[in-house]
Amino acid sequence: MSTLLEVKNLCTYFETARGTVRAVDGVDFTLNEGDTLGVVGESGCGKTVLALSIMRLVPVPPGRIVSGSVSFEGTDLIQLSEDEMRKVRGKRISMIFQEPMTSLNPVFRVGEQIAEAVELHLGLSKKDALEHAVGMLRLVGMPSPEERILDYPHQMSGGMRQRVMIAMALSCNPRLMLADEPTTALDVTIQAQILDLINRLKGEVGTSVILITHDLGVIAEAAQFAAVMYAGKVVEYGPVTELFSMPFHPYTVGLMNSIPKIGGGAKEGHLKTIAGVVPSLYEIPSGCSFRDRCPDVMNVCAEKMPELLEKSPGHFVRCWKYV
Repeated sequence: MSTLLEVKNLCTYFETARGTVRAVDGVDFTLNEGDTLGVVGESGCGKTVLALSIMRLVPVPPGRIVSGSVSFEGTDLIQLSEDEMRKVRGKRISMIFQEPMTSLNPVFRVGEQIAEAVELHLGLSKKDALEHAVGMLRLVGMPSPEERILDYPHQMSGGMRQRVMIAMALSCNPRLMLADEPTTALDVTIQAQILDLINRLKGEVGTSVILITHDLGVIAEAAQFAAVMYAGKVVEYGPVTELFSMPFHPYTVGLMNSIPKIGGGAKEGHLKTIAGVVPSLYEIPSGCSFRDRCPDVMNVCAEKMPELLEKSPGHFVRCWKYV
């Protein structure tokens, strides 16, 4: 498969009154055409800022992309002007934001909001764009789409609003779709429907997906590759099957062990946790940022951050234990 997206040494910092926040700090990964890459990690690890950096939507100020490259179909998006990026955003790369109620405009009907991007990028008339919007809502399984295009966001359930966001993201047949926590705040049944929908549409439309989540179950269900982030860095990257069957990084191992097992109770020993807390992004410690919580810590861990090492074909880990 050919490479669709290649991110190299991407750094995005935020300048605040307390100091510099290194939200994304030297991230590297690749995404092939037709694949889904899951980006997993706990809250505050930099997942959403990574997606916003790829889309060039980081607010300036206080944020700024300090260094690195985001090569999409051979073009470095970081080097594009804002006008050039606006032509890419929404047409060739789209994004499903985390909370559709705050992402959709409350004073416009959902049909108008879907049609707006279609008019802009595909050059259709308003009438044709609305017909296209109806077709997209039908594609994502919205009941009575001819009637729903006249609804306002507050008249829809959470699952229906999420389907509107997916229809909007796919309306211009993008090559890449970024989905930021697309199943958050939805009940389990609707979560499964949304994941099935994304998988089905990926095959029908041919769109590659970056799926951002903190839920390992979602990664196992929907992704072929996964990147585990911690304190702004990718600490492990590889095929999902290998990541679950043979995790290398102590943080990944801790995440896997923390998953509740069927038949497990609340007694001590059944639910395992990772000791300690995530370091402040204002004051990231020297060396490996996970060393204060790591059961395998060594002296070298305090001296320098290890590079990503290819432990097995396509499976990378950032840990001195394997150097």
